[in-house]
This record gives sequence, structure tokens and C-alpha cells, in this order.
Amino acid sequence: ATSRLLVNYPEPYRSQILDYLFKPNFGASLHILKVEIGGDGQTTDGTEPSHMHYALDENYFRGYEWWLMKEAKKRNPNITLMGLPWSFPGWLGKHFNWPYVNLQLTAYYVMTWIVGAKHYHDLDIDYIGIWNERSFDINYIKVLRRMLNYQGLDRVKIIASDNLWEPISASMLLDSELMAVIDVIGAHYPGTHTVKDAKLTNKKLWSSEDFSTLNSDVGAGCLGRILNQNYINGYMTATIAWNLVASYYEQLPYGRCGLMTAQEPWSGHYVVESPIWVSAHTTQFTQPGWYYLKTVGHLEKGGSYVALTDGLGNLTIIVETMSHKYSTCIRPFLPYYNVSHQFATFVLKGSFSEIPELHVWYTRLGKPSTRFLFKQLDSLWLLDSRGTFTLELREDELFTLTTLTTGGKGSYPLPPKSQPFPRIYKDDFDVDYPFFSEAPNFADQTGVFEYFTNIEDPGEHRFTLRQVLNQRPITWAADASNTISIIGDYKWSNLTVTCDVYIETPEKGGVFIAGRVNKGGILIRSARGVFFWIFANGTYRVTGDLAGWIIYALGHVDVTAKKWYTLTLIIKVAGRRKRIP
Repeated sequence: ATSRLLVNYPEPYRSQILDYLFKPNFGASLHILKVEIGGDGQTTDGTEPSHMHYALDENYFRGYEWWLMKEAKKRNPNITLMGLPWSFPGWLGKHFNWPYVNLQLTAYYVMTWIVGAKHYHDLDIDYIGIWNERSFDINYIKVLRRMLNYQGLDRVKIIASDNLWEPISASMLLDSELMAVIDVIGAHYPGTHTVKDAKLTNKKLWSSEDFSTLNSDVGAGCLGRILNQNYINGYMTATIAWNLVASYYEQLPYGRCGLMTAQEPWSGHYVVESPIWVSAHTTQFTQPGWYYLKTVGHLEKGGSYVALTDGLGNLTIIVETMSHKYSTCIRPFLPYYNVSHQFATFVLKGSFSEIPELHVWYTRLGKPSTRFLFKQLDSLWLLDSRGTFTLELREDELFTLTTLTTGGKGSYPLPPKSQPFPRIYKDDFDVDYPFFSEAPNFADQTGVFEYFTNIEDPGEHRFTLRQVLNQRPITWAADASNTISIIGDYKWSNLTVTCDVYIETPEKGGVFIAGRVNKGGILIRSARGVFFWIFANGTYRVTGDLAGWIIYALGHVDVTAKKWYTLTLIIKVAGRRKRIP
């Protein structure tokens, strides 16, 4: 749920952000977009709605992932699209928290998402995953392949297991049918290394989730180092950064761990962070289908270099000298190493010795006084040097040397200045044909809240926001027992929350409003704050936590289901009393 706030951005800022991410030769120029197949459950920073909340329910316009994929394709028609489930809707588990109860049913569910992407949005999904960072089932993978083939989706490739190199690699070596149906082995946060079994499969190896680091210059250093060394040390030919854009409330887990930051749709403010330009050093000067040359490796005094070609005479060399201190990723542990000032000499041989000129792009991270981000330097002329050139390298530098002339550092006028969430905010959800299923700035943390038109109510409650789940999903994280969507500013202390509410379930139903909620995402179960509850059995409660264990007040109130009530919660921080001796 990390792109949640992006869809609410006003134009032109929303399109500008998307250009920095996807437009070729402009910003990050990304080659791959991997999206979550919404499963109604908490998946780190929120929940994303499923296209099938229930067995007979299909809706391919929920959430924003369809929109995001179309925007990416609009800018780069060749971008690779991947889908991966984190959670699954509860009906697939038949009362078990397990997606492999009925293998055919789960495979059918995933297949419908792929078919729906094509039928409703003209999106061709290229790769499909199994279950993010959770168990895989060998028979399910085989069933999924047969299901896809039966539907004419032979070209959709399977990536597994989006967790660790093992046990998937050993399982493939022991099972020829499994080996045949898996196209790519994807591991998460591999620390630039792979394992022997994975290499023995001769399959493509990908770091299918990596980075996850604050998008400061240290985060950029992390990305610069792993983009090279994932191949040098581990033969991984793709690296996918989690997450695409930090477009969620910063106080949620892993705040600002995106390639750039866009978390203020109410102001239009966004920040093009340094990981965008570190990505560009690789993505703007290579393409899927290019090959790494065998002559890649580590530099004598720290750092690394890779070289790639399209097989048609073009050459790109990427050199990085990221220091240990300024390139530590959030995970895994990075063993100590040293980088120091050095001169590195490169010799182009064979057909490359005829290259007359290499264009040079340069980044230096660190002190503002010496910092450069994706700057084009003078070209290197090689006609008189027989393909030999020497680079002076210092710590925390990136060089791209390439025959390509298409690189570009895109820019737009500065966006509006940062502003806190509006102090006064209202929404009556009065939208006849909402562009998205979710209301602006609401970030669901357990459950799914969608626009709902109540055609039986001609009055002021015709348009509402409705929590639509009545069963617990197959969880990926520790979803709370009570559904909750958050909105607003974590820094607020004195506030008034007013909301018209409606309890749908007689006797056992209830609803709450809250303020000063202190956490969300994968930590939502332990959220504290001030929670005001009413229940269909005619009681009310004020608690200090979402779980309802810390009780401040309780009693009886004239409340039933199937009626509208207006709840108001006023929270004031008590002033300090002075003691006068």
C-alpha cells in the first residue's frame, strides 16, 4: 500500500512524479513495475482491495494498481509488469489462514487477475509470483502453470518464491516438472549473494525485492552498490527496489523508503530524491535484453564495475565506489570493507576497441559542497588511446560511460512547498462516479473502505464510505481484530473528530471513531490512542487502544443497528499546573 497517496495528487504534479519514475531518459526510467495483487489484508503500510472480495464477486476497478500500471505503460510501453499476492481474501482459505487449501481455486483467483488486467485495462502481465515472503506449495505452482496455459496465458512467466534462495532452488533440482514451470528464481534482500543450488538451476536469478532503505544519500549509496554487485557477486540480472515511491504517511513503517517522496497530495509537494538518479545510471543506458560482459568485478581499492552490451555494438560501463558507511542498506548486515582514492585503467578490446567516444555521466554523494547528481561530463575520446582510459575515483562516486547518446536529466519547475495536513478537513463522499474505489487521503490499515451509494436513502446519507469485508483475509501481517482506516496528521494533539456512522450488523456490530492513533501498518494491532465506540447492543466504550483492552469509560446508550448516528470525539491535552510554594 505504498503508493496510496499518489493517486490523490493534483495535476500537473501527479504526472510529473510519474515521469520521474517511468519516462525513458528522464529520471529513474524504470524497466520493471512489480505490483501487489490486492488481497484485502495488511501488507506493510496498509491494505489493498482484492478484485474478488467474495467467491462470486469480480471488480477490476478497485484500488490504484491498475491505474499505476497503465500510467507506467503510457510512458514506457516496453516496461515489464509483475504481479504478486501478499494476502488473499478469506474465502479462498475456507476458514483456514492458508491459501493452499484448494489449489485450483487459488490458481483460478490469480488467473482472473491476469485476465482482468488484459480485458479491462489492456495490460499484459509478464510475470506472476506465488506468495510474498511466505511458504510456497510445489503442487500449487504446477497447478498455476496448467491453469495459465489452459487460459492461453503461456507467455506469462512464473517467478518463485519471492523469499529466500532456499528451499525453492533445491526443490527445483529435485523435481524436473517444477524446474520446467519456474522461469525465474526471485530472492529478497540477498545481500548481493546467491547460493550454489540457485546457480545450478541455470535459471534467471533476480533480487526480486531489495533496497527498503531511507531515500537519503545513504539509501542512494545502498542502491548504487547493489545494482552493480547483485550481478558481480550473485549473477542477479534484475534488482527490484521496495518501494517505488514513498507515497504513504511517513509515520507508517518504513517511512520514506521509496525511490522518491510524494506524501502530500493536499499540497502537491514532492521531492525527487537521490535514488532516482542513482537508478538512472543503470536504467537509462541499458535495457532488458542487454548482456553483462564477463569482464566485471571489484576494483583494487574498493568499489565495483560492470559492463553491458546490446550485442549491436553499444557498450555501457557502470563504476561505483560506495563506501561502507554511506551505502548500508536496511538489510541484510553488510560486512566491513574499505574504499579509498584510486586510479582505474580500462582497456576496450575486440570490436569495442574501435569505439571512438564514450559519454560520461557522474554522481557524487555526500557533502552538499561536493555533491553532484547525474551530471553529464565531457566525453572521453578514445581514437588515439587504442581503447584505453583511466578514471580517477574517490569514495561514493558513480560513473556511467556509454556509447548511447539518449541520456537526460529531466526536470520540472519546483513543486509547491511542503504543507501539513489541513487543520480543517471534511468529506461527504458525494461522488457519483468515483475515479478510485477509495476516498482521498484515507489509508486503510485493516479492512477495506470503499465508496458506496446507498440507493435506498434519498437524503444526506446517500453517499457513504463503507467497510466492505465481513471475514478475515488470509493474512500476510498481523491484521487487527477491528477494521480501521487512518487519515490526517500524527502530530495533532488537540482535535475534534465528527462522523456520521451506521452499524450494519444487529446485536454484535459496532463502530468507532478515534484520534491520536499512534501507529499503523504491520504494527496496527498494538495501536494506541483515544477510541470512542458504540455497539448495536446498546453500549458505548472509550478505550486507549484499538484492541479495546484499555478502558477509560463505558456504559449504556440508546443505539441500535440500521440507524444513522452522529459521533463526536473531542480530545484536549490537559495543561500543566504550576505549583506555587
